[in-house]
Amino acid sequence: MSVFNIHHVTKYEYDRPVKESVNEIRIYPLLGNDQEILFHEINITGNPDILLINDYWSNRTGMFNLMSSHHEMIIESKLIVRTLGIVKSAETLNGSFEKLADEVGSNLTLLELSNMEEPDLINEIKLIADEIKKPADSVAKVVENCCTYIFKNFRYLKGITSIQTTPKEILHLRSGVCQDFTHIMLEILRSLAIPCRYVSGYICPNKNGMRGEGATHAWVEAWIPGFGWNGIDPTNNIWTNTQHVKLAVGRNFNDCSPIKGTFKGPAKQSLSVYVSVGYEDGQKFEDITKVRMEKQVEENIEPDILASFAGQQQQ
Repeated sequence: MSVFNIHHVTKYEYDRPVKESVNEIRIYPLLGNDQEILFHEINITGNPDILLINDYWSNRTGMFNLMSSHHEMIIESKLIVRTLGIVKSAETLNGSFEKLADEVGSNLTLLELSNMEEPDLINEIKLIADEIKKPADSVAKVVENCCTYIFKNFRYLKGITSIQTTPKEILHLRSGVCQDFTHIMLEILRSLAIPCRYVSGYICPNKNGMRGEGATHAWVEAWIPGFGWNGIDPTNNIWTNTQHVKLAVGRNFNDCSPIKGTFKGPAKQSLSVYVSVGYEDGQKFEDITKVRMEKQVEENIEPDILASFAGQQQQ
């Protein structure tokens, strides 16, 4: 059991005024048996009203508008969370593929999360799937093998990919960050008809060298028969534990991007993201990322055209 104090600030800056910014935020921690929310406060430029809904995947989602002209938008989240994760392994999560087929049955949600999203990857993904699955393996063992395969065969390297990078490109590069490894693992598991989903959150190790520490993070949850959803982190080759804080789930990053929206105006935008994780012993880990985003609209077109944006790539 661990308590973390997480401060997350996302700042968009525009080179000229924009208006009518319509936004969705998924930075509300998911309630569940593995984490307890002790305090949460969100502050946004202009103090707009936030409409809270639960989306298709049951993520708590905030929706707000900034109608007036502005040069910047800052979204700040202050969170204190207690994680309650338990130690997991393929030995303790010992459900079989036969039992998995029975549980999935006609469950529409699980069926939706057990099909490959990139059919042009079938041959490349099948080669990996054949390597990691042995006839006597349990579902959890195959999931664990997949995690280990990605950890050993893909290099953790920031800056080589973006939120638009496709699984096919990641396979070619054999490099990337947590978001990329998560997308590849999802494709492999779905090729084996194992329901799985993308998880957005934070990883909060206390300076022990884990990849992505102190930043927004992504990992996989796989459906283990008899045990339900269980998280596994291919970036660090571990089942999730008390160091993982979960924000949202979905088919992929697009379903649970921490922040996305649109605005009106022919502006270029830049993005900076600050995340700090405070620990019970008083230590604090900080991560600052500045991203120069692509020009959203041409300067000679009508100023009321809509431009879109999304949050930082998860590390």
